[in-house]
Amino acid sequence: MQTLNKMAQGALVAAVGLAFSVSAIAADITGAGATFPYAVYTKWAEAYQAAAGQKVNYQGIGSSGGVKQIKAKTVDFAGSDAPVPEADLDALHLIQVPTVMGGVTIVMNVPGVASGKLKLDGATAADIFRGAITKWNAPAIAKLNPGLALPDMAITVAHRSDGSGTTYAFTNYLAKQSTDFKRDVGAGNTVNWPSNALGGKGNPGVAANVQKIKGTIGYVDIADAMKNNMSFVALKNKAGNYIVPNQDSVADAAAGANFKVKGMAPDLLDQTHKNAWPITSATYMLAYEKGSDAAKQKGVVDFFTWSLNNGQKMAESLGFVALPPSVVKMVEAEMKNIK
Repeated sequence: MQTLNKMAQGALVAAVGLAFSVSAIAADITGAGATFPYAVYTKWAEAYQAAAGQKVNYQGIGSSGGVKQIKAKTVDFAGSDAPVPEADLDALHLIQVPTVMGGVTIVMNVPGVASGKLKLDGATAADIFRGAITKWNAPAIAKLNPGLALPDMAITVAHRSDGSGTTYAFTNYLAKQSTDFKRDVGAGNTVNWPSNALGGKGNPGVAANVQKIKGTIGYVDIADAMKNNMSFVALKNKAGNYIVPNQDSVADAAAGANFKVKGMAPDLLDQTHKNAWPITSATYMLAYEKGSDAAKQKGVVDFFTWSLNNGQKMAESLGFVALPPSVVKMVEAEMKNIK
């Protein structure tokens, strides 16, 4: 009888161990944050569920919302285009890694002006977005575009109404170009837009406003702009060349960037490569260094490890730029700190 009891106890321990092991291997996870990577995260999640049987639910609520939720411990991971500073990562015990790269592009709806035909430099773009230039045929714009028929039409600025990493990247770029922009509008996830500005929620909201209102200029990520077949502005880069945004110009901007910094967040804005897109950025995943649920912590690591190794072509098909293989290895090493 004693032997049978021991056998039963052993079986019970084994069953409990097996159940724990299965739960540690398979756990559904939730994330929220930046709208910029929403399309690629949801595509990765769909493919990952088919391959591994695990569900990943990601909600695009804006970078600021994602950071708030990870701080409140209501999600398993967060997405942010604005990297969290090193001191905050340490204070909050968070791990931050890049997942994919892209760019913020200036889009327009100007009657009679085709995509890529309107040229702007950083200083002129800053004056437009701070409300100092209010007409499309203003002398500063006409000077950059000799021979282009510019309409006598008021400019409407379309911007994000929610706290946004896309806004963070865009306004930090413009603040580098213009001290007046930095003073009047600022740089960050939320800023003080001028009176001729119209807010929209998420990148889709900005894209919709630009598409439906003639005379509008705005900023969205390249993936959203490509998906909506929007008209691009050609922007002068640091090398002096006017560039229309595409995946190659984003990759060239990121070439040689040093990701070996805390939080893996190098400054990719206004790089010197001759073909660099000036407003290039990475998007980041935030996770708890030590979480209360081991299975979900493992689920986050497994999902992003699988995605970075199997989902790069999916990301590229949506207009994103894959991380270089050397950076993927660095991300995998950093994710080992997620316990």
